[in-house]
Amino acid sequence: MARYRPLIAVTTQTLQSIDGIPAGLPQSVVMNQRYYVAVSLVGAVPCLVPLLDDDEDTLRELYERVDGILVPGGVDMDPATYGEAPHERLGNIDPARDRTEILMAKWAVEDRKPYLGLCRGAQVLNVAQGGSLWQDLDAQYDGAIKHDYFPNSGFGRDHLAHDVTIAPGSRLRHAMEVDRYTVNSMHHQGLKSIGRGLTATAIAPDGLVEAVELDEDGAFIVGVQWHPEVFELTDPHTRHLFKQFVDASSDWRQKQG
Repeated sequence: MARYRPLIAVTTQTLQSIDGIPAGLPQSVVMNQRYYVAVSLVGAVPCLVPLLDDDEDTLRELYERVDGILVPGGVDMDPATYGEAPHERLGNIDPARDRTEILMAKWAVEDRKPYLGLCRGAQVLNVAQGGSLWQDLDAQYDGAIKHDYFPNSGFGRDHLAHDVTIAPGSRLRHAMEVDRYTVNSMHHQGLKSIGRGLTATAIAPDGLVEAVELDEDGAFIVGVQWHPEVFELTDPHTRHLFKQFVDASSDWRQKQG
């Protein structure tokens, strides 16, 4: 019998939060299709999450019907979500996305429903668990290496920026099957204080935490600061990460009966 294909919720971003979008367009949500392809290639059925942050009942109904949560990269998180005033280098924010994703992350942690956070998605998980962020690494993090290899600055999304060291015994280490891995890097914010119940599982050369996971109950709740969806087609370690997330989502649903 064919394995159950889990339904994976992939969150979205407000179109108007992106630089260069002309005024006057209808309020819309968007997301890079690569994230949907990444989970469908390894057996999942992806669905788009509208940013209905003012309709928690509908969001909860959607959450209940899916088997896993994927939170992609995107614009900066509003520092108000972790109790700080904006830094002068804070970029664009998307409050509706913040509220939607933090709810989804909190619910996933409560239910031990599989969650995979990519770049911003790792930051969302950390903030949902009471952690905080560096609003700009270059300005605030002493000794920071360059992390902001953005496509609009002339770097490809597949630009290999630096290594990370992966913690032995971690779920990430089990999924990636390597102790060190070279990642792309498209962020200027980063994980500062680590949230409740989370463990740092990958570290950059400058000491910045590049991955976290929930350290209990065997749950697949993982966030990585890089963009693995770029390499799924070419790198088996990356594909294993997505496959284990999707398999965990399938197992989670079947355990619910």
